[in-house]
Amino acid sequence: MAVRLRTPLSEEDVLNLNAGDIVHLSGVIYTARDSAHRKILGLAERGGLPFELDGAVIYHCGPVVRKTSKGYEIVSAGPTTSARMNRYLRGILSLGVRGIIGKGGMDAEPFKGRAVYFAFTGGAGSLAAKSVKRVLDVLWLEELGIPEAVWVLEVEDFPLLVAIDASGGSLYR
Repeated sequence: MAVRLRTPLSEEDVLNLNAGDIVHLSGVIYTARDSAHRKILGLAERGGLPFELDGAVIYHCGPVVRKTSKGYEIVSAGPTTSARMNRYLRGILSLGVRGIIGKGGMDAEPFKGRAVYFAFTGGAGSLAAKSVKRVLDVLWLEELGIPEAVWVLEVEDFPLLVAIDASGGSLYR
């Protein structure tokens, strides 16, 4: 049976999940890759983030985006490999992030007691895009470019697998 969750995630939300649980996530998520992680942590040190990360979910994704007369449309939103973001993980989680979506896994230890890692299948970017209902905003597009910018997405019933839980359980072990 799948668990339905809505962002922002509470501490209780993540503590009740176990590795292997299926989650259908709705609400607002933020894409972020290497450059965005560096920028987020740098701005956080100076106290100037343009969005609230308490309870947030970050998606390791560089989406394929189409500009339309009404704004932007996500064409494909497949996950990128999360392991290379391990160096930013403790800092990102310290900002209150309670969920990270990606592929390939991350270090399990930093998630203990505070967050979960959701896996999404690599190569299924068009499936992920079907869960994106609209682009709410994009940050640092000119500076970082489409794949590295932070895309603020409203998702509905985004199908995810809990791969690392807040108790230290990991499907990658």
